[in-house]
Amino acid sequence: MSRVWFITGATRGLGLAIARAALDAGDRVVATGRKQAALDAAFGADGESVLGLALDVVNEDQARTAVEAAAARFGRIDVLVNNAGYGNLGLFEQTTDADARAQYDTNVFGLYNVTRAVLPIMRGQRAGRIFNVSSVGGIVGGESGTLYCASKFAVEGFSESLAGEVAPFGIHVTIVQPGFFRTDFLDAQSIRFGSVAVDDYAAMSDGLDAFWAQRNHAQAGDPAKLGAALVTLAGHEAPPLRFAAGSDAVAMIEGKIGRLRDELEAWKTLSVTTDREDAAEASAITGGASPWL
Repeated sequence: MSRVWFITGATRGLGLAIARAALDAGDRVVATGRKQAALDAAFGADGESVLGLALDVVNEDQARTAVEAAAARFGRIDVLVNNAGYGNLGLFEQTTDADARAQYDTNVFGLYNVTRAVLPIMRGQRAGRIFNVSSVGGIVGGESGTLYCASKFAVEGFSESLAGEVAPFGIHVTIVQPGFFRTDFLDAQSIRFGSVAVDDYAAMSDGLDAFWAQRNHAQAGDPAKLGAALVTLAGHEAPPLRFAAGSDAVAMIEGKIGRLRDELEAWKTLSVTTDREDAAEASAITGGASPWL
């Protein structure tokens, strides 16, 4: 039986590639994006296999209406891909409170809006797959990532926690962590930089701007291959909680794991001194584990 996909940010980049891969696999796709004209250009007229719906994920009412329309058209939603998002790559002191809130409104709260609308359908089905598109920047932070990486770290924490909540209903959550893929993510229409001038950061900011410009449309990742990988994961009976996409993502995450291990080991002796004297008794009461596990 063909699956029904609901994909946000589907008019270009990774979202478009994922939608095309699902359609090529014989599945049906609800493709959403902020502009109906862009959806029409990407997918043509609605047909038996595709439905294009205008959706700004920041608008909770639009998210609910789009999900209702998808369910009315196809009867179910099997796969949700929360892909809509953008990057603000300004250094922290170059950004404003409004920049931070806008970054979270789309990358975090927009994802919440769509997930909240879809989950009752998946619970009713007792089945579903959720792919939350994070980033390698959702596990590895770096200069100019204070807003973007923070938003993606939030997606990771949300997703890991949600996975345990919905598992009893046959719903699987996978965090997708792309490295650098050859999309328009670094184009002016997608990326944002800080607007506040701070002289002390001028040299660092210029260097980072050049770094991103050199990598625009020169990334190693192939969006079509990522789309095909998600189709494979959607059909797997035990998909991973996290999926690193691209050799660069694998290398960066391996490095982060090593640094975490080394740092924990270096400071472990001091870390354990913060326990109470009755720590053993408390551990026995709780079973020695966090209630989250």
